[in-house]
Amino acid sequence: MKKEELKALLDEMTIEEKVGQTIQLSADFFSDKSEDITGPMNEMAMTEEKKYQVGSVLGVAGANETIELQKSFMEQHRLNIPLLFMADIIHGDHTIFPIPLGLGATWNPELVKETASIAAKEAAAQGLHITFSPMVDLVRDPRWGRVMESTGEDKLLNKRYARAFVEGYQGDDLKQDITKLAACVKHFAGYGAPRGGRDYNSVDLNENTLREHYLPAYQEGIDAGAKLVMTAFNTIDNIPATGNKRLMRDILRKEMGFNGVLISDWGAIGELVPHGVAEDLEQAAKLAMEAGVDIEMMSAAYSEHLVKLVETDSTLKTLLDETVLNILTLKNDLGLFEQPYRGADQAKEEAEIYTEANQQVALKAAEQSLVLLENNGVLPLTKQEKVILTGPMKRSNDLLGAWSWKGDRSKTATLEDVLAAQVPTEQLTIVEEAEIFNGAHSFLVNDVQEADTVIVALGETSEMSGEAASRTNIKLPESQLLLLKELKALNKKVIAVLFNGRPLDLTDVVPLVDGLIEAWFPGTSGAQAVFNLLYGKTSPSGRLSMTFPRSVGQVPIFYNEDSTGRPFTADKGSEKYFSRYIDRANSPLYPFGYGLSYTQFEYSALTLSDTEITNEEAIKLSVTVKNTGERSGTETVQMYARDKAGEVVRPVKELIEFKQVTLESGESQTITFSLSEEQLRYTHSDHTVKSDAGEFLVGIGSNSSLELTHAFRLTK
Repeated sequence: MKKEELKALLDEMTIEEKVGQTIQLSADFFSDKSEDITGPMNEMAMTEEKKYQVGSVLGVAGANETIELQKSFMEQHRLNIPLLFMADIIHGDHTIFPIPLGLGATWNPELVKETASIAAKEAAAQGLHITFSPMVDLVRDPRWGRVMESTGEDKLLNKRYARAFVEGYQGDDLKQDITKLAACVKHFAGYGAPRGGRDYNSVDLNENTLREHYLPAYQEGIDAGAKLVMTAFNTIDNIPATGNKRLMRDILRKEMGFNGVLISDWGAIGELVPHGVAEDLEQAAKLAMEAGVDIEMMSAAYSEHLVKLVETDSTLKTLLDETVLNILTLKNDLGLFEQPYRGADQAKEEAEIYTEANQQVALKAAEQSLVLLENNGVLPLTKQEKVILTGPMKRSNDLLGAWSWKGDRSKTATLEDVLAAQVPTEQLTIVEEAEIFNGAHSFLVNDVQEADTVIVALGETSEMSGEAASRTNIKLPESQLLLLKELKALNKKVIAVLFNGRPLDLTDVVPLVDGLIEAWFPGTSGAQAVFNLLYGKTSPSGRLSMTFPRSVGQVPIFYNEDSTGRPFTADKGSEKYFSRYIDRANSPLYPFGYGLSYTQFEYSALTLSDTEITNEEAIKLSVTVKNTGERSGTETVQMYARDKAGEVVRPVKELIEFKQVTLESGESQTITFSLSEEQLRYTHSDHTVKSDAGEFLVGIGSNSSLELTHAFRLTK
């Protein structure tokens, strides 16, 4: 449809039909399998007539189901306006990739883009149109359960991944390419900074911090063309985001240039009442409409009250027309008026979902997401080693994570499955944890006394992270720590593999292991990826996109903390009156950007082409990286900088750029970065983004703990 045709369609709609477009229902409302929909219908102020006027449905999947629902719906809609079908396709559809925090550890946006493209292709074949992804919320607190859905704590990395996800989902032309989905950037804004790490809690961010660190990834997703943005559950400036007019209309729409569809999170408009900013759902509906929320997901404010509000308030009538035009435009962008069954194809669904090729990309993504945290000369293993496999996660196919909506655990190989299939029987012994606790020493002496190495699979269940899964204790369960202590007493080499959805406090773990692998929830091909790393078929290249603390008492802990007036440095010794803990080091257990390899990389000859940058002239920074080990490997070369004196307090260091390089044993390569004035800009006290003249420090190395050793000046 052309723009004028959309406007004509809008003019033809009744108020009730317009309001219907703003309402999203779950698939249950249209399911023949639903035993009793009366309660939910009442809760949503829904009637059969109103049900067939809604604009979108979430949670329906399967080509036959979407085609059937679309057909019956359009037959009962006076103007034959098609439905939008939306779903949580977070890190894969049927083929499940590592959780986003794991994908963040790849430091490979192009690979993330490929995973999003595959997810879109699988979902589109089922008739889905929109994914509630990417979640671009910056996160600094591992207590928060939804950290697993984030790509980490750094704005630059999050920006790169935001663009990668959006471009992977949407492609170049949504109307023409029916294998793509519309992307929904979420959660706007600041959802990743809840007080106490507790989900749905209030957020307390000053506006400078919000703009400097949290908004850039949303902006990048919008600039990449994301068709939707989702509101956050939390408050900003003590006003819930979903009813925050300044946040949504002034900042999101006007400043950031978003002109797509703004959708609430589940029930978020209704939650304006318990938040205490609306007396009832009628007032909540008014606040949300004034804030510019186009679609209400699963609460009854619009459904029950918006018709009446619009009939009595001409301003709201104008806002409703703007809202509905946004929704119709999205449907048009997807080509639904010409192809209401867009992409839905049973044959394609059967042929293109969970293919071998897709699983191979899932394997590649899982391999690159694994982070080797410790290796005291025990990895990689050889096929000649006699290995014991134990631990509560050894036989678990719970490797997909909490947001793998269509993932099938029954198709997911366990670590035991993979080892049993690929390690000679005489070299592998599976040991139950109970046997270790109940006479472990005698058991091992009698039956596997010649074993060289113990592989112990540990971690969280998927229910321990994700939405509504915040924790105050981010250590491994006590039973797992006791198991490690028993294994340590056996005088065997101990390699722990961790399956989890957040950075953990591993301080008690490190002394008990010789090797430590962070596997996250690695997805469909995760167990094979772990095997390949254990046995050296791949060399670890994952790097942390989020800091691991020494203790939950350090949280929130992140690498780019603000400079303080009393900074504590190692040379201060035991001096007290500095910004420090008296019972624990300030430093993390594992810093942002950290990860080991099966080889070693040496950095040398860091040089700057000039010591002065101007608004017009960038400088080049070069460093030589040499593989000094015996194996090939991939290194992520990271450049950090510090503004020594800004108009507002600046971080002690910031990631400015990074590059990955694969080097053979003995090979060296000169890596060159360009550094321009634009990369030195930041948010000032008046909220403008610009740079200041003055001195900067820069350093290049393998993680954020590096020293910034070279100086240059920005001259205006």
